[in-house]
Amino acid sequence: MRPKSPRLAVRAIIVENDRLLIVNAWPDGQSPLMCAPGGGAEVHSSLPNNLMREVFEETGLRVTVGAPCLVNEFHDPDGHFHQVDVYFHCTITPDSPRPDTWRDTENVVTDQRWVTRAELEQTPHKPDSLSDVAFGGASLLYDPLEPLVK
Repeated sequence: MRPKSPRLAVRAIIVENDRLLIVNAWPDGQSPLMCAPGGGAEVHSSLPNNLMREVFEETGLRVTVGAPCLVNEFHDPDGHFHQVDVYFHCTITPDSPRPDTWRDTENVVTDQRWVTRAELEQTPHKPDSLSDVAFGGASLLYDPLEPLVK
């Protein structure tokens, strides 16, 4: 049975010292695919509030949410998965804890790392436009219906 509508999610573009924060959000590390931190939006909570919650859960960092910079659609053409991700530029708040190690409270995130543009290009990641959004200065991009790759 196909879902009636796509799942809505939010993701954070956090760049510090010319490095982007990325995470592996596949349960038990089932895939090497990395992405920006974030997750599903809950009803009755704004997209920025959802994103602040998700980033903290996945990384232990507190962020200020800025302007949206990318809308990306993922789907599994052979399955039921269809998700719309709204990406926002974010900054880490000055009073945010900086944990040396952090474990996602739901044990979904198995890896998190700061990468340069060159390192990102060598790392399996989604969406394909992540580098342009994080390092290219693009104002707002839209990636329509990008196939999900495991």
